[in-house]
Amino acid sequence: MSELLNDLKFRGLVNQVTDEEGLAKVLEEGDIKLYSGFDPTADSLHIGHLLPVLTLRRFQLNGHHPIGLVGGATGLIGDPSGKKAERTLNTADIVQDWSNRIKGQLSRFLDFENEKNPAIIVNNFDWIGKLDVISFLRDVGKNFGINYMLAKDSVQTRIETGISFTEFSYMILQSYDFLNLYQNNGCKLQIGGSDQWGNITAGLELIRKSEEDSKAYGLTIPLVTKADGTKFGKTEGGAIWLDAEKTSPYEFYQFWINTDDRDVMKYLKYFTFLTHEEILELENEVATAPEKRSAQKALAEEVTKLVHGEEALQQAIKISAALFSGDIKQLTASEILEGFKDVPTTEIEEGEIGLIDLLIQAKISPSKRQAREDISNGAIYINGDREQDLTKVITNEDKIDGKFTVIRRGKKKYFLIRYVK
Repeated sequence: MSELLNDLKFRGLVNQVTDEEGLAKVLEEGDIKLYSGFDPTADSLHIGHLLPVLTLRRFQLNGHHPIGLVGGATGLIGDPSGKKAERTLNTADIVQDWSNRIKGQLSRFLDFENEKNPAIIVNNFDWIGKLDVISFLRDVGKNFGINYMLAKDSVQTRIETGISFTEFSYMILQSYDFLNLYQNNGCKLQIGGSDQWGNITAGLELIRKSEEDSKAYGLTIPLVTKADGTKFGKTEGGAIWLDAEKTSPYEFYQFWINTDDRDVMKYLKYFTFLTHEEILELENEVATAPEKRSAQKALAEEVTKLVHGEEALQQAIKISAALFSGDIKQLTASEILEGFKDVPTTEIEEGEIGLIDLLIQAKISPSKRQAREDISNGAIYINGDREQDLTKVITNEDKIDGKFTVIRRGKKKYFLIRYVK
């Protein structure tokens, strides 16, 4: 068994392999080329894509050559795998723009400058876009029996609800990707999520029919699940994106730091490059001192640094510490925006304003009487400091970078005041 396969198994990253013994042998014999595909179904990858991306990275760190395939063509068609209904088709311009964005994101994780085994990015529109209908049907489609395609899970699960010929043909196009990369790039392995097993094996079948003495393999990675049954990578605010403009590094960090004890060891194995010894040590801490949440901190730090860099990680830690301690004044205006992105926000004109009037205007307290009670009872905090002066006036000293004031009512209800001219 190759050292790399052993590591993947330790991390729980091997779901199915078409020929494990054969794959282990070629991995031992030398470096190979492998690929995973990413369809541009949005303008950013999300953390559901991280597992195949990081698996490509693991192969590269072990001396192999990863190929990141951006589905500029298949993104125009739509993959039925794991979907209950037909996807909405996007225009060619949108798919092209999203393809370019995804290329940039993949470059964060794969090394394209490595002299020995550089990664490459390809776009399947470069070869699928050149196919004419007759050639596609005669040279490619002829290799696929309808019964064979109907037996695949990705198609079977959609038979009752309906599947168009467009999405039905997706399997053939992905298979053609594998054949093209096998013939022109010497790519011998395709990896993907477990929902891609049918597409991957169809590609292997096409290679077998098209090439004599072919040696190609498929490996699937488990789909990430959560112990509580909710969908991984989703929060109340929506998906957790890799684009910092869509999911801020602070929000990203918070997602990981809040991982359930039941999931944290699995995620540490999946998403970090910590050694086996470091992971086992953290596993012991989860068992003996779960209240310290050492594993969650390690997970959040490792993945945030990997995706957003050291500087963004330190900023996320700073914001988290400030919110936990209540010491809001140490934050900058940009950090306030990041940390309080989802709290109720009220814009008021620049200048001084009495605290009672501010509480009413921002709908923090429903009436002046209630506002006075809240202040007198010590329930109101300005930038983390309790304020019990009924005559308090908000001045420039209470404005962070002259732009924001953070009001807290009680223990957890935050409100953001933004000053405009």
